[in-house]
Amino acid sequence: MTQQEYPSRLLENAVSQFSRLPGIGRKTALRLVLHLLRQDTEDVELLATALTTMKREVKRCRVCHNISDQDVCPVCSDPRRDRRTVCVVENIQDVMAIENTQQYHGLYHVLGGVISPMDGVGPSDLEIRSLVDRVGQGDVGEVILALSPTMEGDTTNFYIFRKLSPFQDLRITVIARGVSVGDELEYTDEVTLGRSILNRTIFEGK
Repeated sequence: MTQQEYPSRLLENAVSQFSRLPGIGRKTALRLVLHLLRQDTEDVELLATALTTMKREVKRCRVCHNISDQDVCPVCSDPRRDRRTVCVVENIQDVMAIENTQQYHGLYHVLGGVISPMDGVGPSDLEIRSLVDRVGQGDVGEVILALSPTMEGDTTNFYIFRKLSPFQDLRITVIARGVSVGDELEYTDEVTLGRSILNRTIFEGK
């Protein structure tokens, strides 16, 4: 079915919106829209309300920049967490992946990406300054660099290491290379990722 063959302009508009989602082509979008058409109006309205409420009310934790319903996320507000240890990750998916290992009990710092000149992402586009400020408060004893072992991840690791090197009492570690070079952290299995956290090593910065 081509774009001109849709029997309804409203249907076409809905398909166009769904196809803007990552990994969703127009055929898949059409299947999703037709599925929603078959559902009760109340169920579709619940979905629409959930999406709009999420967009309006979800916040970024003012401490670690993770997604949260409150100003401070559940991890940062949990008194049982090791507040001396901060694990630096690229995105919220990585937080979820590490939490699923149940091997890490410290706090997080979400950068919001990695340094990638090819994509126009520089240090100022990431939450690196806030990480330095956080360490500068003197409450952090170890920073774990848990970025994906890609060229961009390694570049970001080295940049952060340079920024944190003036803090002489700070221990800077990197997750063990049980995670294969070039792999994305969020797709690594929980056992391998958990062992990489436990067997982290001192970051040499070379």
